[in-house]
Amino acid sequence: MPRVQRTGPRRMSGLVDRLLGVPAWVVLVVVGLLVFAEDALFVGFVLPGETAAVLGGVAARLGHVPLSGVLAVVIAAAIVGDTMGYEIGRHFGPRILAFPVLQKHQRRLEDAQGFLASRGGPAVFLARWVAFLRAVMPALAGTLKMRYPVFLAFNAAGGLAWGAVVVLIGYLAGESYARVEKLVGRGSALAVAAVIVLALVVRHVRRRHVEAASTVHVSQE
Repeated sequence: MPRVQRTGPRRMSGLVDRLLGVPAWVVLVVVGLLVFAEDALFVGFVLPGETAAVLGGVAARLGHVPLSGVLAVVIAAAIVGDTMGYEIGRHFGPRILAFPVLQKHQRRLEDAQGFLASRGGPAVFLARWVAFLRAVMPALAGTLKMRYPVFLAFNAAGGLAWGAVVVLIGYLAGESYARVEKLVGRGSALAVAAVIVLALVVRHVRRRHVEAASTVHVSQE
């Protein structure tokens, strides 16, 4: 394969330089493994799969790997990784939540469990857009015994949408990937945070309504 020409007003980072220095198939394997491991093995606490997917898009923009190959690998790895995380949560349950790395985020885990319990499948889809939720939501879904067909439907939809969007953003951003990747992560976090807050408010209002109705019913008896 001919050497990729790397020109432009900005100097490429050392990470992208190294990425372009290895064979294309290695790039696809590494990107796929990182996206897979983020959900299946909680690697997202160290290196978000979102970064790997963006870099895969950058490599495609620079002609080092085919865009179709990056899209296929990232989407498949996202869906399969989530499925593995679900199975781990379903079989090992609370033991997973007792991991020291997760104990440091106990409050966020409780919020994620509440969000999943109240919203079900849509929570799985929305979790795909936030690094922390992306790493833990599949295992939480398995722990809470969500029906697998429901999980799979929203997992597949989330993996397809997230994989396509993030890879294409990396592809369109080119050498500006670092700035764009940060903006994508921040914007996704804010959007999902707003949805979570709204869901919690609705849940609280509905609970108060049920309690009030129960009180009235008891008093009438």
